[in-house]
Amino acid sequence: MVSYRTTPRLARPSNQLPDFVRSRRGFVVSGLCLTAAILVMAGLSMRSSAANESLAGDITASLTAPPEQLGPSGLPLPRFVTIKAGKVNVRKGPSSDHEVAWVFQRKGMPVEITLEFENWRKIRDSEGGEGWILQSMLSGKRNALVADWAKNKAVVLHDGASEKSAAVAKLSVGVIGEIQSCNGKWCYVVTADYEGYAKQNQLWGIYPDERLD
Repeated sequence: MVSYRTTPRLARPSNQLPDFVRSRRGFVVSGLCLTAAILVMAGLSMRSSAANESLAGDITASLTAPPEQLGPSGLPLPRFVTIKAGKVNVRKGPSSDHEVAWVFQRKGMPVEITLEFENWRKIRDSEGGEGWILQSMLSGKRNALVADWAKNKAVVLHDGASEKSAAVAKLSVGVIGEIQSCNGKWCYVVTADYEGYAKQNQLWGIYPDERLD
């Protein structure tokens, strides 16, 4: 069954462990090696637990951007883009033969490209859901989404790049705005009804410390 997404799903950080955090196959040991094996497995368990904790916010905008590399297209990976159309299929693999995982039904939604394969792009949304989209269905336009990692707290738009400046509006969860510029700490965002400065680390669609002119 295909699920249809009309609004951003809530974040599920527990699903965000990277490929390097994997279960280890059991192995046979005897004598003194058994004690060493137990200690090794305990250490792995502790590291896996620590990885869960450190990656718990990995789909929020609160962490430093991962190291940048160039994909086959010559563009940086990862990078943020936006959904170009009002209805876009997200597939489980990089071809039209793969099953549709869900359907985006909101134009302008920011997503993060993490991999490239021919004319397909693997994307991740604000909830951490991953799938493949045709490159032609994505735009380089930069938008910001008010995601729900703030526990339903609104993002305040200010008339200046300072918390001391006057509040222009409060943007609730699910609001999308066009990013005009970012200085690494604050972004100037334009929505359908308001425009002003928002804290950069409260927005999905821009990396911490990233600058846009």
